[in-house]
Amino acid sequence: MKSKTHFLQDLNLNSILEPADPQDKNYCATKVVGTIGPACQAVDKQVAMLEAGMSAARFDLTWGPIEYHRRSLDNLQTAMKKTRRLCAIMLDTLGREVMIRRPFRIEADGWPNQAGQEISVAMGQTLTLTTRDVECSDTVLPVTYTKFAGMMEPGDTLYVGRYLVSGADSASLYLEVVEVVDEHDVVCVAKNEALLDGLLTVFHVERSSDELLNLQNDLPLLSEYDKECIISLAQDYEIDFISLSYTRSVDDVVEARAFLDAVGLANTKIMAKLESRQSLLNFKGILNEADGIIISRGNMGLDCLPEKMALVQKTLIQSCNLVGKPVLITRVVDTMAVSPRPTRAEATDVANAVLDGVDGILLGQETLRGFFPIESVQTLVSIARQAEKVFDHHYHFDHLLDTAYEVEEGYGMPGGSPEDASPGSSQGDLSELDPEGAAAGGGRRAPRRIPSNESFSSLSLAIKAMTRFGPSSYGNLQGMSKNDSSGKLYHGSPYISKLESISSSAVRAADKVGASLIVVYTHTGRTAQLVAKYRPPMPILTLVVPRLVSDTLKWKLEGRHNARQCLLTRGLLPMLATPQPHGDAVLGEAISAASRLGIVGPNNHVVAVQRIHEDFCVKIVSVDSCGAGIKRAINLDVTEHGCLTTVSASGAAEAVDNHEHDHDLGHMVTTTSELDEEAAARVVAELKANGRL
Repeated sequence: MKSKTHFLQDLNLNSILEPADPQDKNYCATKVVGTIGPACQAVDKQVAMLEAGMSAARFDLTWGPIEYHRRSLDNLQTAMKKTRRLCAIMLDTLGREVMIRRPFRIEADGWPNQAGQEISVAMGQTLTLTTRDVECSDTVLPVTYTKFAGMMEPGDTLYVGRYLVSGADSASLYLEVVEVVDEHDVVCVAKNEALLDGLLTVFHVERSSDELLNLQNDLPLLSEYDKECIISLAQDYEIDFISLSYTRSVDDVVEARAFLDAVGLANTKIMAKLESRQSLLNFKGILNEADGIIISRGNMGLDCLPEKMALVQKTLIQSCNLVGKPVLITRVVDTMAVSPRPTRAEATDVANAVLDGVDGILLGQETLRGFFPIESVQTLVSIARQAEKVFDHHYHFDHLLDTAYEVEEGYGMPGGSPEDASPGSSQGDLSELDPEGAAAGGGRRAPRRIPSNESFSSLSLAIKAMTRFGPSSYGNLQGMSKNDSSGKLYHGSPYISKLESISSSAVRAADKVGASLIVVYTHTGRTAQLVAKYRPPMPILTLVVPRLVSDTLKWKLEGRHNARQCLLTRGLLPMLATPQPHGDAVLGEAISAASRLGIVGPNNHVVAVQRIHEDFCVKIVSVDSCGAGIKRAINLDVTEHGCLTTVSASGAAEAVDNHEHDHDLGHMVTTTSELDEEAAARVVAELKANGRL
């Protein structure tokens, strides 16, 4: 198995220890999601968090009445207006959570708090978990799931912890099942001492080290409370994302999608939350169907051995990167709930996640009830910025193309070779031999596609399959070509879609001319996501022009929804643009806005991706000497095959390879577009004067 390793740009310690450039504070590619709760519900706190870099707000339906969440959403709307910043809205469902039944009271601010005393447990103490309607005490813990006892076996491990528990809490209790008395009572012994307080949840740790042997609870994917809240809140607010708790299989995502469509939320995206071993075994199907992935490292860390977690995280992130879907992780700076500064291990963890390729980081109790919600956001953004500086964008670009090539060619896995696909190869997951071809000397079929609903019997097989994931949308076509980040042409890569082709070409062009910004015109955000997939070092300004649409009953303005949904994808900087009579006016407005943010400056280059009629176009423009408009442009038009065809002579920096699709041969033929000498000389002189050549 070949994984994507950390390749850093050449650095020395002196440069690392230099103070950060103040200009860097204008942009951070990695996204930060904050959970809204008592610590940050106030408008001024949310304003500060938005200004610190929070790009999405999470409202967790697990805890808190709907009136509280409604007030929080109202405050967020006010904060967005004050800061003039977009913020995505994410609802996190209760789902299949099993909890300890305890009395609670509603505080003056509307937030519920437990009314009972703290539960003190000593190591070696015997406790009973029961489904009976009894009062909670130090020795009896009533659970909310009526079939709880039927899932248990002697020797099983249970974890009881405070909701959104962190390493800074003492509310973490591990229990070993001693006896299942009857259909109601389970007798356990405490494996550690703990002081339990707040909302307590119960997690049944998988008894096998690699397979799936536990019985799973039959609680519904969406509780009635979840459905009620989603329907009610969607009437007054645009819900951008649903975080689908305890996603187990592709069927869960399909079920959630059907519900959202039925209640008029077809545009709401689904982030599948992976919290158990079962979700890993069914990961391929989940990734195919969901719009993004959240790795819930708290519960996942309970269900997987500690030594497996690093590999699990890296392979999940790598798989999401290959298909261009956003991936978030949780539980990163636990101690910042009570401390203004993270531990060294936490800071390193955040940086490594950014280097792994994560799109965003989700803060839980740090912002929900922690003492330093604003500082938590600021710290994550600062660490992410520094990690992004040393992220090897060229290696990532080439890695994506190489992996797609190897998988499509049937080499079996990233890092394989043609020999791996020879007769007798064991790499049968993505390729299989044609019996007739093998008999005749080793002919090979196109790689087999693993069905999206296929699951795996063990964690080892699941992880192995994840690293092979990343099929192109166009089958296995031999004899195609690809370019790496240096522009070198390789033959034999798969024929990728038009959008994929234009996206990779835009990133390569931006790198070649040293652009400061990529601008993408989009309606749905898909094109921008594909550009972001290649992780260019410069910001990607996503231009969304609001438009009026009709559902036959009424007119509504669309655009803000799509812009906010870009806020979970690494590198995207969405912007709502006013309609203009022509595209250059919109582009000029975008460059002017980027200049005010300090992202571009005078004489910088900007690469724009837009659609003109039925063709795509990559346009390279120079910012004027005032830094507030366009000086001149280069147009790279794209044919119906998504290949570069023409280059205008109005400011081209160099001749650009022009790829024409040969229908008869089925491969790419490389030619060169020539500029008139006068235009080329003019541009070369200009670039030399600006220090670009």
